Amino acid sequence: MSMDLNRQQKRAMQKMGAVNDQGAPIRQPRPTVASQVKKERTSPAQYIREVRDEMRKVAWPKWPEIRRYSIIVLVTVVVITAFVGGMDAVFGILSGWLYKD
Repeated sequence: MSMDLNRQQKRAMQKMGAVNDQGAPIRQPRPTVASQVKKERTSPAQYIREVRDEMRKVAWPKWPEIRRYSIIVLVTVVVITAFVGGMDAVFGILSGWLYKD
């Protein structure tokens, strides 16, 4: 199999270790699943420490922001519910008129 690569592509692939100096692909053994699992696993205590550290970085909202956003959400839900209910009533009346209940 011939790989038609330009000079820049060959240099980039050589830096990554995918081809040799002549441009031929280098076969590298695939890592086994067992070795990947061993490397990636952490203890439950380490996991909890990392989660706690990440949660400390979170910018939590203040109470006034929470109240303001909650009111905005509730008002939006009421408005959209009223709109959908009104459209349902209008279409119900129109379909009743159209099909002559």
